Amino acid sequence: MKSMILCPLLFFFIFACSAVYWMKTDSLWTLHRFLNRQFTAEDIIKSNTGIFLVETTEKLEPSPLAVCAIESTARTYPNRSVYFFMKGLTKDMTVTESSFYKAILLLSSIENVHILPLHFEDIFKDTPLDPWYQKVNPAKEKYWAHVSSDAFRFAIIWKYGGIYMDTDIIFMRPIPEVDFLASQGAQVVNGAIFGFQRHYQFLWDCMSDFVKNYKGEIWGHQGPGLITRVIKRQCEMPVFKGTEDTTCGDFFILNPQRFYPIPFPAWERYFQVWNPSDTFNSSYALHLWNFMNHNNKRVIAGSGSVAENLFKKHCPLTYDFIVKPTSRKYT
Repeated sequence: MKSMILCPLLFFFIFACSAVYWMKTDSLWTLHRFLNRQFTAEDIIKSNTGIFLVETTEKLEPSPLAVCAIESTARTYPNRSVYFFMKGLTKDMTVTESSFYKAILLLSSIENVHILPLHFEDIFKDTPLDPWYQKVNPAKEKYWAHVSSDAFRFAIIWKYGGIYMDTDIIFMRPIPEVDFLASQGAQVVNGAIFGFQRHYQFLWDCMSDFVKNYKGEIWGHQGPGLITRVIKRQCEMPVFKGTEDTTCGDFFILNPQRFYPIPFPAWERYFQVWNPSDTFNSSYALHLWNFMNHNNKRVIAGSGSVAENLFKKHCPLTYDFIVKPTSRKYT
């Protein structure tokens, strides 16, 4: 009887491994060619359709939340490419199936996800950020990982158009607007997620302000502080009624409910038991405020938390292959 059960399970395991291998082969080959500079981002990124995320540290194992962010985005936008740039990828690495962490393998198995090495000199070239990057000393920057991420998002969307998003955002449904920013609250327009067509003037204005008013030692000055400064020069700060959005010139400023229904002081609600009344029906995606998570709270299988329910529904591969095995260590 035992052998009758084990045989089908063994067959399923072999089938699953084979499927993952064949799905990821093309993606790993693309990555290999990038690492060896056989072609550049311009060769594969299509204007105005890409969705971009970035890891500006050297780490090669994305967090479960980052993997969920990428998977949920790829599922929400199956006909658009999702590009994940990683600073830790170098041409000296051996690109084989066995050389990466399981998160990279999982993401490589998703057809519309592309993992690319991050070369700041290429991203900032021909933008106002290039002279700044040539002079700045990352070793002396207090918040380099964050400041460089702020610079990356403006430059990448200026060059290619599309959507930029942080790696602590879980997508639930598509955003109908093309050119948009999102308000975090009454006085702050956040840059955790935004979308514009390529060469949109607002992005050039942001890059110019980035350099002119650079204060990298002040947390948020080059990110939400910068976007809010530029907005105030062009429009009045938005006043929202209910869940309606507003506009600034010819782009939208989306209601805080679209991405920030749980404000950052209440971020721990995502790790508390889910209340069925929390439907988030007015939201396109949810920002989980990872920078507030100093104690490294995790998504635990079986906890019944809001975050666990989001993972189950919007990034099931991440939940099954990363969260579940990891949760056994903490139960």
